[in-house]
This record gives sequence, C-alpha cells and structure tokens, in this order.
Amino acid sequence: MKILLISSNIADTPYPIYPLGLGMIATALRKAGHDIHQFDFLQNGRSINALTRIIQDYDPELIGISIRNIDNVNLLHEERYIDVVKIIVKAIRQQTKAPVMLGGSGFSIMPECILGAVGADYGIIGEGEALIVEFAAKAAEGIFPQQKCLRSSSRLQGEKIPSACYNSQLMEFYLKSGNMAPIQTKRGCTHQCIYCSYPLLEGATIRCRDPKAVVDDIQHLVHTHKAQYIFFTDSVFNDDQQHYLAVILEMKKRDVYIPWTAFFTPEGLDDDKVALMKQTGLKAAEMGADAASDTTLKKLGKRFLFKDVLACNNLFSRHSIATAHYFMFGCPAESQKSVLEGIENIKSLEKTVSFIFMGIRILPKTALADTAIREGILSPTRKLLEPIYYIAPNIDKQWLEKTLTNAFSGLRNCIFPPDSMDSSVRFLHKMGHTGSLWDMLIQKNNHRARQRRYER
Repeated sequence: MKILLISSNIADTPYPIYPLGLGMIATALRKAGHDIHQFDFLQNGRSINALTRIIQDYDPELIGISIRNIDNVNLLHEERYIDVVKIIVKAIRQQTKAPVMLGGSGFSIMPECILGAVGADYGIIGEGEALIVEFAAKAAEGIFPQQKCLRSSSRLQGEKIPSACYNSQLMEFYLKSGNMAPIQTKRGCTHQCIYCSYPLLEGATIRCRDPKAVVDDIQHLVHTHKAQYIFFTDSVFNDDQQHYLAVILEMKKRDVYIPWTAFFTPEGLDDDKVALMKQTGLKAAEMGADAASDTTLKKLGKRFLFKDVLACNNLFSRHSIATAHYFMFGCPAESQKSVLEGIENIKSLEKTVSFIFMGIRILPKTALADTAIREGILSPTRKLLEPIYYIAPNIDKQWLEKTLTNAFSGLRNCIFPPDSMDSSVRFLHKMGHTGSLWDMLIQKNNHRARQRRYER
C-alpha cells in the first residue's frame, strides 16, 4: 500500500522536536513492504496547501496522523493542538477517500474523545508498530475492523523495538533548530508519579533496546545526517536497572563521542557514573524533580527529597554538566508555607536553570485525576480534552501567580512563566547555537555573579 504518515505537531518551543515515533512506524511499515511517505506539518510551514499537494501527488491508500501533544500544559499561556488535527483531517477528506488513522502518545491519552473530536476513521492506542502493519495488510484486501479504536496488546522489547526511519529532509529542518537528533534507548517507566501518563502509555516495566542498535543509530545520525548533538528521549535515562550504563559502555567501546542530553532522576548517580557519561559527550541534564518541597514531592509520588535534588545538581555541577530543572506549584498538599519553602529551595540551586509551572495539567486515568475528583476539582464525567489544571484547593490562584512572579522576577536562571524565554531560545538557535540553552544561560549567570563580586 501507499501510506502517507503525517506528523501533526506544531509545537516549536523551546525548540522543534523531530517526530521520532512517526519514524519508527515508518520503519515497521517499510519492513512489511509498504510504500511510505513522511510529511511534517511544522516543517511545511503549517501549510494546508502543502498537505493538499502531497495528497494529490502521492495519492495514498491509507493515511496515518501522529499526535504528540494535546496542549502545551502551560496554564498561564495555553495552546491547544487538537484543532490543528481537526483541520488536517478536514483537508484530507476534501482530497481523498483513503482511511485516516490516528496514533501517537497524545492520542493514546484520551483516544475515543480525540477520535470523535477530529473526525478520523480509526485510532491505535499504545505502541503502534505491530498493529499498524496488521491493519495495513487487511486494509490492502479491503477488510476493516468494526471497532474504531484499536488497542495494541504488544509490548515490544529488544531488537523488536525498531530504529526510526530518519527522513533526510525532515532531519535537515530539525537540525537547523539546535542540531539535536532524538534516539530512544528503552520504553516503559518504573516510577509512579501521580500526574504522569508514561506508565499508562508504555507500561511500568523497562523494555530495553540492544545497546549496539542504539549506538548504530547514533553513528548513522552523525555520519549520514551530520547531527552534532543527541537527545535521548527516554522518560528517565538513568533507569533503576542501569541499562543506560550498557549504552554508555557501548559508546566508549566504539569510541563514539558526541554532545548529548537526556532526562534524569536524582537517584542512583555518583561521581564515577557522571564522569563515565561525560567521557561519551554528556553535556546537559534535564531534571524532573517537579516539586520543590519535601511535602509536595511525597504527594506527587516521588521517591526522593529535595536534599537529593540539591545533591544531584551539585554532582552535575562538579563535572561541569549544565542542568535544567522543572518545578510545578499547586501540587496536592501545597500550602502557602510549602510554596515559600519551595521558592527558597529553587533559589538555593546553583549553576542551573529552573523552569517553573503553575498548576498541573490533569490527565485521564491518573492518580491525580482521582484526587481531583475526590476534592471536587473535577467532575467524574468531565472530559479532559479541554485542559483542567490541578491547584490545591487551599491555594488562591491569584496569590500563587503573584507570589511566583515576584519571587522569580529578575532572576535569569528562574524562568516563570516557563515559556517566557522561548523567543530568545529560538533566536539563539537560528544564530547557530547547538544543543540545549542551559549551558549558555548558566555561563551568563556565572559571568554576572563574578562581575557583581568584582564591583563590590
């Protein structure tokens, strides 16, 4: 079959993210003998005319649309992305009768609701590599299922998790915005954060790719696509089973060195492990503490305290690894006291950049959704396609916004609202800055601190 795969993502802050999941689906379908064309809505300037032309020229028999995000999870500056998918589906309907299939992490969070909202024909919930191949094989014979939302029962492991089919034109576009190329080393998450959908989407068991295949991907990206910076997209890179060290050792064995970044939890790291990762190119670390006080960390289901966040930040700092932290205020059990404590905790972090969010986007089937229902914040029948944010009932929203604004105003390394520096990030990437921006911000902060000491 001729299959058109569309990435519908339009988010480009702080930088555009290559559609890795779409590339993995493309690999699975190509291995099954199908003719695949990848179309990226963002890369094509969000142009419906460009989409129309490719449908007319390519004449697909099946169309798949990947949905990465539902919205930008930013209460103070909301952006909603499902309307874009609806516009894309409408444009498709005007050009072809080919079935339209939805998929991706954003779709899988609330599939029936999204399918109805955008008017597509079918949707795949969960990992799609095996199920889309099965669907396409039957569709080629004119056989289609009665049910509209198809739930994947497969949990791919090892070599069955495919490398992405990295498209040269798409990669060229994305590498112009920071030069970061994505790679996945594993699926699944063992953490139990009450707001997170990862365990629902990928399962609570770690399923690892072969480290040799991961490093093959790195070398392919470097040599074929001229990537200068790698982003490991795992929900948490430093997993409990320490699979990540197998990847690092494979990189060292093959003398692979390239600047890279990933998401880390402040658990299980030490000087030896950070030094080992730095030898392969670790340049920046993103830390998902998410709460800034021991009270709220516990309520979010975290297994560590703020002292662990501080220690981990200092650990990376000792090795000259730039760090970025993400914090949310308004968590369950939040109080004015914990807010003020959290502010001081964030300010105590040195040589780092912190992004501060107000409220937590409530997602279906999470423990946070259950808490919101018990506390009367959320109706049990309320659909969550339109975003609802959890803020602890005893916290006044206006007080919280004013307090956070006053606390972080003028602090270059504390970003509130979290998108307030997006335009600066995009500008610097256009000027050729490679990778994350955390190291540049930290360097500027350190320069200003030295200057203030000198002036004294």
